Amino acid sequence: MATTIYKIVPASLWQDAKDAGIFKGAAIDLSDGYIHFSTAAQARETAARHFAGQGDLLLVAVDGEALGGKLVFEPSRGGDLFPHLYADLPLSAVLWERSLPVGPDGVHQFPEMLP
Repeated sequence: MATTIYKIVPASLWQDAKDAGIFKGAAIDLSDGYIHFSTAAQARETAARHFAGQGDLLLVAVDGEALGGKLVFEPSRGGDLFPHLYADLPLSAVLWERSLPVGPDGVHQFPEMLP
């Protein structure tokens, strides 16, 4: 499985997490009981389906191996395995964060290092 996983998150919510020292999740995560992540191959579709046209977002890269057994890959869209974290996200597992702007075509512009 992928060792680096990705979270798309509103910048203000991420700042709250940084201030608190831990990320407990967005509203959907709290409702579902786990934090939703995507692999590099899934991130663009996740942005298009769940964050279409939404600005002021960040793409946060996380070291999946640092999360241990609380990170589970489970079937979701079309049977594809998605990473779900059944715990709060410790900020020590975060590798980097990047702005995820919306381009003139309305599609999010991902960092070039993401395949």
